Amino acid sequence: MPPRPRMLAAAITAALAVGAQAVPAAAATGPSATTSRGVEIPAFYTPPSELPGADGTVIRSEPLPLALSLPGIDGPLPGRATRLMYKSTDANGEAVAVTGAYIEPAAKWRGDGPRPLVAVAPGTMGQGDQCAASMALEHPLRLNGQTVSVGYEDLSVYRLLLRGVAVVVTDYVGLGTTDRLHTYVNRVDGAHAVLDAVRAARSLDSSSVTSESRVGLFGYSQGGGATAAAAELQPFYAPDVELSGTYAGAPPADLTEVTEAIDGGDLAGALGWSLNGFLQTEPALRPIADRYVNEAGEKALKDLSTMCVGDALFAYGGRSSTDWTKTGQSLGDIIRAEPALQAFLAEQRIGSRKPGSPVRVATGTSDDLVPHPQARRLAVEWCDKGAKVTYVPVVLPGVGSGLLNHFAPLLADQGNAISWLTDRLSGRPAGSNCWSMPVQP
Repeated sequence: MPPRPRMLAAAITAALAVGAQAVPAAAATGPSATTSRGVEIPAFYTPPSELPGADGTVIRSEPLPLALSLPGIDGPLPGRATRLMYKSTDANGEAVAVTGAYIEPAAKWRGDGPRPLVAVAPGTMGQGDQCAASMALEHPLRLNGQTVSVGYEDLSVYRLLLRGVAVVVTDYVGLGTTDRLHTYVNRVDGAHAVLDAVRAARSLDSSSVTSESRVGLFGYSQGGGATAAAAELQPFYAPDVELSGTYAGAPPADLTEVTEAIDGGDLAGALGWSLNGFLQTEPALRPIADRYVNEAGEKALKDLSTMCVGDALFAYGGRSSTDWTKTGQSLGDIIRAEPALQAFLAEQRIGSRKPGSPVRVATGTSDDLVPHPQARRLAVEWCDKGAKVTYVPVVLPGVGSGLLNHFAPLLADQGNAISWLTDRLSGRPAGSNCWSMPVQP
């Protein structure tokens, strides 16, 4: 691994881990327990053989201890968490179990109306089951010599809780649950998992939110793609989940462009997660993979299927997909040569439907990991369809690192994004700056 990604990975891991606890791997306690890179995946995450019929139905739930928690007069601060598993539908129309977490805040909601709910769609966590965001709420940092998992999304969750907003976090399809592989950046799977998390949270006995509570969506990077797709699909898939607003930060709206951008960069391992997910969703693509992927590539795909972000940074940062192909072509070259791959990725494009509620699209102008131009284009396409769009270019200088260029806008804009969303949850009407797009960077 080149020195720069190795140093960068160490720096990011250290920065994100401030205030978190290191958690050693636990030993398996029963025949139903499984492990991923030495980490026990609790039996809770193994789906039952039969699933309920209605999307959003809670399959099971249990108390979830928050690692970063303080005792309070009326209960733990910042809230009381519940681990949950709920039913959703994947991109192939098949029933699927999804896990996540609901947190009932200790803080009072001081806005207008009943306590609102925000569904948080996590950014890229990885593809190993131990990387699931619900587990990261309990174990913000895992360092056991086999995996590095950082619960960086906990920051946005806690900031929402402190405002008295109830939060439900999805783990996405296949992340955490042990019955299948995570379908990384799949448009439909991500959108359905987010919307069904809202339905699940409403039905929990531990939840104070109801069908009258306003609902918002919050996501950055992979999460921004999931919330953007959810905003598009909500009128068709979940008309019962009326949205007050959606924040989509750095959304990977065009995976063809994103693939080109991450190849050879700090997060090159995400190429493997994408390809693994594509093959999970569309097995008909397997002959194409067999035709191009060499032995080193197959080994990398298997290796990455159990990795978290930290693992991929250390092991595959700076790698080129040309190392994984029999022909020496890059993944981008192969996409251009294969109509079936082009068609599959075209189906993953976000921006073809008009969101039925206000959206806020933020993108770093120097972001070259999830490229700024394709995220800006999403805002333009939504504006052209008559959507109510607030477009926010986060102007920061490029620093020569794709990962930092992508991560810095998340921190710089997160407070403003949460304020915009809580305004929508308080019933304040959203504006639109679509008129200004011709002069916006």
